[in-house]
Amino acid sequence: MSAAEGVNLWTKLRRWLDRFAAYLPILLMGLMAMTTYWLLRNAPVIPEATSELAPRHVPDYFMHDFSVKVFGADGRLKSEVVGKEGRHFPDTDTLEIDEPRIRILNTDGRLTTAVAKRGLINADGSEAQLFEKAVVVREATTNKQGTSVPRTELQSDFLHLFSNTEEVRSHLPVVLVQGAGNRFTGDGLSYDNLAQVIQLTGRVRGTLPPRQDKEKK
Repeated sequence: MSAAEGVNLWTKLRRWLDRFAAYLPILLMGLMAMTTYWLLRNAPVIPEATSELAPRHVPDYFMHDFSVKVFGADGRLKSEVVGKEGRHFPDTDTLEIDEPRIRILNTDGRLTTAVAKRGLINADGSEAQLFEKAVVVREATTNKQGTSVPRTELQSDFLHLFSNTEEVRSHLPVVLVQGAGNRFTGDGLSYDNLAQVIQLTGRVRGTLPPRQDKEKK
């Protein structure tokens, strides 16, 4: 190869290198864009962090030697809850009470009282769960039909009281005392005051006092 041909080849090579150098940034940017796209498509998806943590079962306020009253739309007192100490839980909107004492007045004015070692009341006071030495008493009264309704007392380590429907339920052994000496026991209870139905479940036992004649012979 002559010297002229060598110079000509070197000139062509320099031109090619100059063109390659001019397009090199564009090629590199394209390669980076393709690499970034591939990484985005194949990167693991990270779940979005929740903006708010779920509420924990921790009391947000306390009450001591308190009284809470619930009134109806007509201004009539429906119920009153008195407790030694209360703790409100925002996650369930319930009030946990030590030594609760509850008074409930139904539409007929019949008084129901309840006491226990501990209690759990829902937000509107329509339900009360009573634990440890729970006692619910419906005082004697006369209904609208003029029929005498005897005093009823329920005793158990758990009583679930529904004030709006006037029901009491329990899945634990319960003692029922009604009137003058009628005493029954069972392994569970379903009591519907509106329907005037008392259902004892499991092993049921009863004690009835001897009937006394009203007229002497």
